[in-house]
Amino acid sequence: MHADPVTAPSPVGASALSPVSSARATAGAACAALPAGQAAAPALCLIEARYTGDAPVADRLELDFNTRSKSRLRARLVSGAEVGLFLPRGTILRGGDRLLASDGRVVAVVSAPEELLEARCATSIELARAAFHLGNRHVAVQVGRDAGGDWLRIQADHVLEGMLVGLGALVSWLRAPFEPEAGAYAPGHQHPGDGSGARIHLMAGQ
Repeated sequence: MHADPVTAPSPVGASALSPVSSARATAGAACAALPAGQAAAPALCLIEARYTGDAPVADRLELDFNTRSKSRLRARLVSGAEVGLFLPRGTILRGGDRLLASDGRVVAVVSAPEELLEARCATSIELARAAFHLGNRHVAVQVGRDAGGDWLRIQADHVLEGMLVGLGALVSWLRAPFEPEAGAYAPGHQHPGDGSGARIHLMAGQ
């Protein structure tokens, strides 16, 4: 699924898209500058809020976790329609969330499969130790259980794979949707010097 940061056309010297009013004003200025007789391009459909009503889903937005962690981006729906997301800063979309588009459509969020590492351990103590070391590095971790036992999943990373193997974990690669744990701290909490994105302490609640 194609998704790019929102960098819609803006006047010379203007910054990248941020306020919705600025984006709409820019679109209006662009239309006014069109030569006579030339049709304007369709306006970008905006998505600015989650939806909690009962209307049926009309389209789907499939994104990986890193992209779902961005509150400003341009993306393409499953139908092919292009949309611009202008959600509150810090928003993290989860699979199953529903969004309301400016044209009235209800859009369901789908967690796209991505490359992950899955770690399993012989004992719960070893699994807890692996989780501790991942958490100590502020890595986003999904915790789960299936018929084979408990597991930890993280985004694919060769360095972390080596660390987990060194801790005695059985590590395998797979493609699956990634839904890591939400942060235990309030949004915006950071340790000194930590400036990265997909980290457990920076996640908003589900």
